[in-house]
Amino acid sequence: MKLWDKGYTTNNIVDKYTTGNDRVLDLKLAKHDVTGSVAHAKMLHSINILSKEELDAVLKGLSEIQKTIDDGTFIIEDSFEDVHSKIEFELVQKIGDAGKKIHTARSRNDQVLLDLHLYTKAEILEMKEGVKKLFDTLMELSDKYKEVLIPGYTHLQVAMPSSFGLWFASYAECLIDDLVLLNAAYKISNQNPLGSAAGYGSSFPIDRTMTTELMEFETLKYNVVAAQMSRGRLEKTTSFAMASVSSTLSKLASDVCLYMSQNFNFLSFPKELTTGSSIMPHKQNPDVFELLRAKSNKLQNLPTEMIIITNNLTSGYHRDFQLLKENYMEAIDTLKDNLEVTSFMLHHVIVNENCIDDAIYDYMYSVEEVNKLVMSGMTFRDAYKKLGAEIFDGAFHPDKKVIHSHEGSIGNLCLKEIQEKFEANY
Repeated sequence: MKLWDKGYTTNNIVDKYTTGNDRVLDLKLAKHDVTGSVAHAKMLHSINILSKEELDAVLKGLSEIQKTIDDGTFIIEDSFEDVHSKIEFELVQKIGDAGKKIHTARSRNDQVLLDLHLYTKAEILEMKEGVKKLFDTLMELSDKYKEVLIPGYTHLQVAMPSSFGLWFASYAECLIDDLVLLNAAYKISNQNPLGSAAGYGSSFPIDRTMTTELMEFETLKYNVVAAQMSRGRLEKTTSFAMASVSSTLSKLASDVCLYMSQNFNFLSFPKELTTGSSIMPHKQNPDVFELLRAKSNKLQNLPTEMIIITNNLTSGYHRDFQLLKENYMEAIDTLKDNLEVTSFMLHHVIVNENCIDDAIYDYMYSVEEVNKLVMSGMTFRDAYKKLGAEIFDGAFHPDKKVIHSHEGSIGNLCLKEIQEKFEANY
């Protein structure tokens, strides 16, 4: 069944090519399509397109369909083009001609747009929950290990003293920036496009404010052409937010892979959370974080894909938009998995609290020694030259006690401020 059926059959090759993987992907949209149909039906009743008896029948039929979606028995057979045609068919089978009225004043473009807005809204909320869970984990670790020092690096060379507290909290605060972008994407998704029909409105006296309130959208897309143009823009904006989160996760994963190596030995994980080698019995590899890094890097390409598919399309609907759906939905699932596994792994992290005892890190105290000379009255330039000469001659012996007592140059964790900043943006 096709919503645009006019009494002829499409060639199988064309049908297969144009439908693609939509039947599988549309299962993710099914519950949202029912939500939209419920709101649309109530609106149609309010403008006397559906009688009270017809509305009751439609709502009962849609409720029964929703139950099959919830219990996982709802399927879209090959004889149906998409979720919209399947739900309408099921509705007609259940309640008769009243089900045929449900498409009045509505286009399939309308339904796809609405379903994607509802789907994206729900998925962004889940992504935000994943971000919050990871944020909380990082903040707990930051507080727990705030007294444990690690070397800071620039150019991958030992630079200055840092701490695990600073390291964990740095990623927590980066997540706040990511959250800002997720909130922006949520705001864009939180606009009701229903009522734009094929992109040019409807001559029926529809009540778009009513459907906006019924589906709990913040506002509606007032201009019907603008509503249609939100297809692609919605996915693109959300993909930028997901890419930002993925950038944070990718850098974190790279740090972990580096810090787990024997050359660094800053942290590790229980052997059950690592993988081995088929020939080297000593190996405990950070495969989770290597895959996390690769998946996060792949996700960062999503905005480019969205742009390339949509950037030269004129206003109005184009079938090109169909190609956005598969990778967009896959990326959302991947990001949620990435957030979950990162939180899980970090809950089991083992911190090496003595990693700075190695003499190779002695030079990281040089800045603190320069600062001590400056505080005693020497100019910075003279102090810098003096320490530089001592280091070159091998005569530099740092006073590690100053750093270990945290009276030195270790930055303030600012955990309270970071927590407040997160809560203000969540």
